[in-house]
Amino acid sequence: LLAPAGRLTAVVCGDPDAAGVLAARLGGHPTEEGTSVLLGGVPLDDLPLDSARTAVLVQDKDPVLLSGTLRELLDVPSSGLVSAEAALTAAQCGDVLDALTQGSLDAGDPMEARITERGRSLSGGQRQRLALARSLITDPEVLVLDEPTSAVDSHTEARIADGVRALRTGRTTVVLTSSPLLLDHADRVVLVHEGEVAAVGVHRELVRGEPRYRAVVTRETDDEAARSGVREEDGAARS
Repeated sequence: LLAPAGRLTAVVCGDPDAAGVLAARLGGHPTEEGTSVLLGGVPLDDLPLDSARTAVLVQDKDPVLLSGTLRELLDVPSSGLVSAEAALTAAQCGDVLDALTQGSLDAGDPMEARITERGRSLSGGQRQRLALARSLITDPEVLVLDEPTSAVDSHTEARIADGVRALRTGRTTVVLTSSPLLLDHADRVVLVHEGEVAAVGVHRELVRGEPRYRAVVTRETDDEAARSGVREEDGAARS
């Protein structure tokens, strides 16, 4: 699996568990096989731990938000090049800021609003977007996102795709997802099937020419396709 420097690479796995394992591996977690992820040709395992963690950041599928103010949540080690405002905007957190402000009697400034333990006062999509904003602020050399928009609606997801692509311009980003909206924004899409790279291309080409990719991305199965054909025939008979 190759993720070119400075580009947005999307990875599609038919098995969600496999995607999680791959995300962890890209973050430098060792495997039984002992093979190492290479960062610019250098084995990630050979780098000092602090350097590896600075270079590569993995956002899990179910990120955890600790209790505290929003300012504290977003106070993370970073390059200093991405502001909280820019990250929150890219992650489409406007409604989250409104909700935090309304839920905190003493907070006129949303950055001073308190987040309850694990963000329980927020919806799954709101927690996911705050976690994404936190990752974007960090601005690592390589950012790995595991299904970062699985809990948001399609309209918000489309805006997030635009925001992440714009904010990560010139940085290496790997997104593990089956969302057509995210995949269509990627410079390069990789299909992983049964643990191997099965196809590489761009989203629209793969949808047209790779049945295994199409099955994962469109949730298409042979049975569903057959049922769709029956419905079309019924409609033609009735017309």
